[in-house]
Amino acid sequence: MILYLDASALIKRYVAELGSAEVSSAISQAQVTGTALLSRAEVEAALAKAVRVNALTHEEALTSLQVFRNEWPDLVRVQVTEMVVAHAGAFAWDHGLRGCDAVHLAAASAWQSALGERVTLATFDKHLWAAAESVGLEAYPADLPTMLETWRVAHQSP
Repeated sequence: MILYLDASALIKRYVAELGSAEVSSAISQAQVTGTALLSRAEVEAALAKAVRVNALTHEEALTSLQVFRNEWPDLVRVQVTEMVVAHAGAFAWDHGLRGCDAVHLAAASAWQSALGERVTLATFDKHLWAAAESVGLEAYPADLPTMLETWRVAHQSP
């Protein structure tokens, strides 16, 4: 499997949360793993936010940040070119995606075209997940909507 991780999936490698086990499993099965260059800022911002909302201590976030920075060179970093951004704009219109999600979809799609092999896009964003298959990518996890709904129901306040 050729695995593309958007930031919502990549952060799960560094913070234990819903989907972390699935991301670890996918990475271990992948022949190659990549992400857009944009993910570097998104993951670091997510770690900083986790500290601000008290989801992680400052020390936990710094430890995760260091592991992320050490592993960053091991990822294929898909470049966000003018053409990728142009496709992202079209994907935003066509699929109702937010800007960064559209960039991830366009980057994964461009990577698939360049490789000539099917790419699996790992994401925990329902809109991006749904859009992935419509542009010819494999969406991961296999049944994200059910996973998210099961988690939501299990964590509802009585």
